Amino acid sequence: MEQREIHTFLLRFFQANQCDILEESAGHMTVQLTIEMDKLIMNRPFYWHWLEKTGGVPEPRQLTLITDQKKADDSVEGEFVHFGSPRLFQIFEVVKQQGRFIRLYEKVRPLTNSQIALEPWLGLNVKISYLADRKKDKLLSLGLHLIRGEVIEQFQEKLEARELSSQIPDYCFTMSTMIKPESGVKRLYSLMERYANEEPDDWAVRAVQKWKEDSELLNQFYEGTSDTSVEYEIERQALKTLYEPKISLTIENGGLFYLQQKRGG
Repeated sequence: MEQREIHTFLLRFFQANQCDILEESAGHMTVQLTIEMDKLIMNRPFYWHWLEKTGGVPEPRQLTLITDQKKADDSVEGEFVHFGSPRLFQIFEVVKQQGRFIRLYEKVRPLTNSQIALEPWLGLNVKISYLADRKKDKLLSLGLHLIRGEVIEQFQEKLEARELSSQIPDYCFTMSTMIKPESGVKRLYSLMERYANEEPDDWAVRAVQKWKEDSELLNQFYEGTSDTSVEYEIERQALKTLYEPKISLTIENGGLFYLQQKRGG
């Protein structure tokens, strides 16, 4: 990631989060942070805790970031940001958290001034990890219609085929949900657990067999020795950690999507 790209990324990030750009050149920017952004990236938990206790007037900070030391004026004092710097990593984490759950609307262009209904869908992208001495990941994308209760697979592909926006289009309205999003998440998560458990278990059988073989070797190694109970237990637990089959589900991202019903689908 080049410095020019970092500069553009930071500029868009702060603008998207309603932070005023007070000053900018090709090599730096000075930003007036919002209260929310100050809390996220300035590491001042005690200040904000004290402010909430005393009812004081919040004073979010200004932040000057230097993105190109050669292009920035020598009089500018600020924090140099480059790929790998703690500040940039911190902002990446904020972007990651902000992007995990979103609300988007399908861009619809009505031919007349008639109102168009947008139907609510809950979409989740989940990573299923099969863990033993080896690891296998599987991505699953499901969509739940929050009125009919219909569930479809490969929901991400359905979204990619449509044009989406963070703003509801003109002459459109959203239909009320019959299923609460919180209940929908639990329903989809349970379904994904079922999918995960239906996967062929050859990977687990193989890991358990290797676990058994290495355990037998361990027992043979310590057979007839004395005063080795601690070491033996440590190695026995290490084998369990390495080989014991486990399945984990991680919600990578998701959101609410309001889509126009298509004919035949």
